[in-house]
Amino acid sequence: MIHKLRRGIGGLFYGWRMVAVGCAIRMLGGGFHLYGFTIFFLPITQELGLSRAATSLVFSLARAEGAIEGPVAGYLIDRLGPRPMMLAGVILSGLGYMLLAGIDTYYGFLAVYLGVISLSFSAGFMHSPMVLANTWFIRRRALAMTLISSAIGIGGTIITPMLAFGVQTWGWRQGAFLAGLGLILTGVPLALLVQRSPESMGLFPDGALPAQVSAIQDPHVGKAKTQEADFTLSQAMRTWAFWMIILATTTRVAVYNSLTVHFIPVMVWKGASEQRAAAMLAIMALMSLPSHLLVGWIADHVSKPRLMGVCMAIGAASLLFLAYGESEWSLWVFTILFTFMEAIFPVGWATVGDFFGRKSFATIRGTMSFFYLWGPALGPVITGAIYDRYHSYEPMMSGLIALALIASCLYTLLVKPSLPSR
Repeated sequence: MIHKLRRGIGGLFYGWRMVAVGCAIRMLGGGFHLYGFTIFFLPITQELGLSRAATSLVFSLARAEGAIEGPVAGYLIDRLGPRPMMLAGVILSGLGYMLLAGIDTYYGFLAVYLGVISLSFSAGFMHSPMVLANTWFIRRRALAMTLISSAIGIGGTIITPMLAFGVQTWGWRQGAFLAGLGLILTGVPLALLVQRSPESMGLFPDGALPAQVSAIQDPHVGKAKTQEADFTLSQAMRTWAFWMIILATTTRVAVYNSLTVHFIPVMVWKGASEQRAAAMLAIMALMSLPSHLLVGWIADHVSKPRLMGVCMAIGAASLLFLAYGESEWSLWVFTILFTFMEAIFPVGWATVGDFFGRKSFATIRGTMSFFYLWGPALGPVITGAIYDRYHSYEPMMSGLIALALIASCLYTLLVKPSLPSR
């Protein structure tokens, strides 16, 4: 009876509850931070008298901070579970937004954004929810990760317009304070619901029954998809796949972050108003949901690396509309197609789980982030510097298109490694 209750009402696997919690945490992270913080980009730049390169530097240093913290965060998540990191991320980010309302200098902006808001963001909002999906699922891993990742867009759709309304109505300082308060009041209760793993509750990944697990362990039955090799970090780092994933991810997120951090400024450069650009940002967040779900569903049925290669090619095509389109409809085409570049985010981590297993997933993921996050760290700064020099984003468009095509090729060439013999 206890086992049945733990599986959930109507036999629903308890892991789907963890996916729901991960989705909610990701909604907060996407709405308040990844999508939402661009709402504050121009107001802070204008009030503090900053160049766009200087403002972009803050975002880039935050990505670099996440890269440096990645291996440590991954190790702690593997040792302690995701709940403590989620709590730390929610509390620090919330307090940081409240402190942001009082800054008056660029150095204060740096201290608050880097020392408080972003200190545990990657560990709490990015790594931990994906670790939940990888721990609770194997056969449905891509779908579970896709649901969690797609929640970022839902958060952007719901929360970003609210932030924009608050900033336009009461000013960016009051909007930042209310954002921090709301983040803490909603995020802390959610993080407390997290359960570390199916084994901690007497369950098995994907809701498999004990008889099914016994069957797949029978050597005469053969290796099933619910049984996989677990690489250590050292073993993973000795494979080509580990480094190819890092290189592909670095180029992809460099392109993605360069445009999302500068999304509203880029759209204003193309002729849209700030309000129209904010609406486009909200639509992009909304459209990322069907893109995530479609790509995630396909990923469990086809080769994940080849699927990611196709999606990156679609992303490159979207950049052509942005760079060379002359009418508003080309901006909307870019806004919709560009979501396919974000949609492969969970598929990429599902591929890491497929390639290297569950046991050291957070450590491997955190170590990968140490390398690949330098791409998004430098991308927005370079983009801002180009604009400051040329008063146009046009010179960097060809480079972004080339990077997207390189990532497409790297993903397509990925091959699953074999666990080395001891």
